[in-house]
Amino acid sequence: MAKDQKKQPRPKAETPKGFRDYFGADVTERKEMLDRIAEVYHRHGFDPLETSAVETVEALGKFLPDVDRPNAGVFAWQEAEVPGGGTAGDWLALRYDLTAPLARVAAQYRNDLPSPYRRYAMGPVWRNEKPGPGRFRQFYQCDADTVGSASVAADAEICGMLADALEAVGIERGDYLVRVNNRKVLNGILEEMGVTPGEQADAVLRTIDKFDKVGAQGVRELLTTGRKDDSGAVIEGVGLAATAVEPVLAFLTSKGADNAETLANLRAAVGASVAGGEGVDELQQIAEMLAAAGVGPDRVVIDPSIVRGLGYYTGPVFEAELTFEILDEKGRKRQFGSVAGGGRYDGLVERFTGQKVPATGVSIGVDRLLAALRAKGLAGREGHGPVVVTVMDKARMADYQAMAAELRAAGIRAEVYLGNPKNFGNQLKYADKRQSPVAVIQGEDEAARRVVQIKDLILGAKIAAEASHEEWKAQPAQTEVARADLVAAVKKILGS
Repeated sequence: MAKDQKKQPRPKAETPKGFRDYFGADVTERKEMLDRIAEVYHRHGFDPLETSAVETVEALGKFLPDVDRPNAGVFAWQEAEVPGGGTAGDWLALRYDLTAPLARVAAQYRNDLPSPYRRYAMGPVWRNEKPGPGRFRQFYQCDADTVGSASVAADAEICGMLADALEAVGIERGDYLVRVNNRKVLNGILEEMGVTPGEQADAVLRTIDKFDKVGAQGVRELLTTGRKDDSGAVIEGVGLAATAVEPVLAFLTSKGADNAETLANLRAAVGASVAGGEGVDELQQIAEMLAAAGVGPDRVVIDPSIVRGLGYYTGPVFEAELTFEILDEKGRKRQFGSVAGGGRYDGLVERFTGQKVPATGVSIGVDRLLAALRAKGLAGREGHGPVVVTVMDKARMADYQAMAAELRAAGIRAEVYLGNPKNFGNQLKYADKRQSPVAVIQGEDEAARRVVQIKDLILGAKIAAEASHEEWKAQPAQTEVARADLVAAVKKILGS
């Protein structure tokens, strides 16, 4: 007798680290939010684009421009060797954002696409990073970009459209602000400091990026002799002279009472720099165009404190911040913070064509914006499942399917119970788990009398939890109606 083969261990029923599953309400709420954003983008003349989830590593290019490890952070693999002893296949990777695929599309179809090309894209992206609380390896992005226009009118339009999109999903005016800055202004500041492109300039950029955390004095210390952090550790400074730091501090603290004052302060900060002056001119044009379109500084404002991503962008940069307060995990009040960002990136398509192709765009953090809507009570409210048509007699399944079909034809979400109908209590438990608002019941007796029982499950649960016996008797949650009145009776309950 042959020995029993060793049993294979059963696979673990769990998601990989850094990934998660999305169920009914999560998927529905996200879709509703993205549909509203898509309507705004569509009105502005942008077309939808869906690209492959997989790109060649060559097409993706330098990975994740916001991290220090340019060749890390993606899920990549090499295709098998070509049969017959050929060389190995291409290296492929899951897309890490929606911008790199756009650059490939713009180059690949440059003779077919209109120029400028305006597109929006929504979908999952993947990053092979260490997961943590609220940090996942797969998440959704929602982008809109204009490729082929060097005009700052394209940047202004993106900013105004972003403000419209936030209001379309329910963020009220006064609860958000789109802040705009310009990389060229910072280039002018570096000129005034006497810092040339290279390692020292990169160190200055990284330090400026910490302004919102350490403040003006912290930036001064980090750019000169160094400082101690909150733990007491000494952080080495860049080594600039104290006088060389002054233009940076003037830049970071140039926010005025209105756009005019801010722009005047920025002109003083960039001094005689041609690049800096050009950047201030662009910011002024953006402010003027937005004002002409009816988008005031209560929605989009010039703000030099926006410095994130300045190492990547080549012109205007923008960030949408939600200004209302929420409670953090320790019960402390804090502003919700950033939910979208973008800017002008004129060098991305050039990798493919060798020619400069101007582009500007914005990316919305879908999960963060959805979390904000939930914090404001604009999403996450308990939704209702389908009306459940219960089964009292398996032989009459066609009748029950007919009831569900009538409800669906009237625009009502409905289903027939398809489990084991022997225990009727289990059918109602199923309806409760589905968060069904109504159960339809018809046994032999009801069928003979051409009536149905309509059970209001929401009212029934409320009565069971709150009402006295007398109140329960006066307001029953189950009523009998003529079979012909099924749809009208269900509509009445759903309408209430």
